[in-house]
Amino acid sequence: MEILGASLRVCVDDLDAAVPFYERLAGSKALRFERDGVQVAAVGCFLLMSGPESQLEVLRKVAATIAVTDVDETRTVLTELGAHILAGPVPTPVGRNLIALHPDGTVYEYADRRG
Repeated sequence: MEILGASLRVCVDDLDAAVPFYERLAGSKALRFERDGVQVAAVGCFLLMSGPESQLEVLRKVAATIAVTDVDETRTVLTELGAHILAGPVPTPVGRNLIALHPDGTVYEYADRRG
């Protein structure tokens, strides 16, 4: 399992208002997509999310999104280390992801760019 990087999750009220700030801060353009009623903008290391409070409440429980080379391999390693897989792997607009509860109680999303 190789960790490629991590994204900080930021829930915002107004995605259109927040994106220009983060684009300037990160020095890159936002990649936008929608997932289960939540509008998402990936800008550098930031993952901005806006949508229904019921959805955001769940998303706030995930500490960070960790980019990996292969979600299936990651699932195997996490399970061997005592993590509990809460969801996935499932397809996403850019690859696949899973949600895992680490033994210390922290919840992370792991995502790859494989189809």
